[in-house]
Amino acid sequence: MTVTLLDVARAAGVSRSTASRALSGSTLISPETRTAVENAARRLQYRPNRAASTLRSRRSNLLGLVMNNLVNASFHTVAEVVHRRAAQAGLQVILCITDADGEREADVLAMLAEHGVDAAIIIGTGSNPEATNALMGQNCAVVNLIRSVHDCEAPTVLADDYNGAHDATRHLLRLGHRQIGYVGGHPTATSGRERFAGYRRALEDAGLEVDPALVRKGPFTTEFGEEATESLLDGSPRITALYAANHEAVFGVLPTLVRAGVTLPGDLSLVCHEDMPWLGLWRPAITVIDNGAQQLADMAMDLVLQQMNSRDRGESALGRTYRVGARLIERDSCARYDATHNQNSNSPDSG
Repeated sequence: MTVTLLDVARAAGVSRSTASRALSGSTLISPETRTAVENAARRLQYRPNRAASTLRSRRSNLLGLVMNNLVNASFHTVAEVVHRRAAQAGLQVILCITDADGEREADVLAMLAEHGVDAAIIIGTGSNPEATNALMGQNCAVVNLIRSVHDCEAPTVLADDYNGAHDATRHLLRLGHRQIGYVGGHPTATSGRERFAGYRRALEDAGLEVDPALVRKGPFTTEFGEEATESLLDGSPRITALYAANHEAVFGVLPTLVRAGVTLPGDLSLVCHEDMPWLGLWRPAITVIDNGAQQLADMAMDLVLQQMNSRDRGESALGRTYRVGARLIERDSCARYDATHNQNSNSPDSG
């Protein structure tokens, strides 16, 4: 026989309405009552009728999470936080990967609109403001995360990429480095623009100009990281330090340094942007700029739930941009530049 919500309520010793509120994540229900209802539902293998619930409440209880890729470690953290917070709020998550393709992203946003999602968190390409605004026109709560979108009405949550990049470059400058290589993203991405701007400003503050020969900008891929690192190691002038500002490219940067026989920090000092567990486990442990991925995701969920639950649909947040600060985590991959030690040699065959 089909298990009903009334069966769950009786098993938990509560009313049907209380059981309903407990399973929907209502904050009006005590933790003890919620646990009792959830245990009863699990024991009876209760499965709610989503279609009937949607018709009654005019809500789908669906949240779309749109991402460029699953290579980026920050995106993994975002997905974990969003799934956990969504479950607590009684929402099911539809995870969509676009490979940073604008057309595919447009198709994904159209699909979410067709499914009548209640909310969407978008780490996107920035190329579909019309589709995003159309979602909002359907009473869907929307937040742009990590990537800004010009002409979009939704609130945006960004990392402090500019100051993070400035801190990374200044750290290397204070260690005496002047030939600092840069591996970053395309300027079409928020992180690509702002991290390069922070790198450039730190050099200017030290009385230096950006040397185009030390700069590589490209797609957020492992392959680009390999190509960029190889060309910097083979180029002139020789780099004594490297700021890897393109997170996905880091997966190509580190193996390339290993293959080239470059030791950290003896031959080269390295700072990577965006932390992930294995950067701390690398030998030597890699100095990073922590962009606060968990805080970014939590703020995005806060804004989504505010739009969903408040009477004004969260209009006070619409069009606003929120920032989560970055911080430098010093580890062992950077050292003071010593010209007498020939730190400029970036290959085992040098000197």
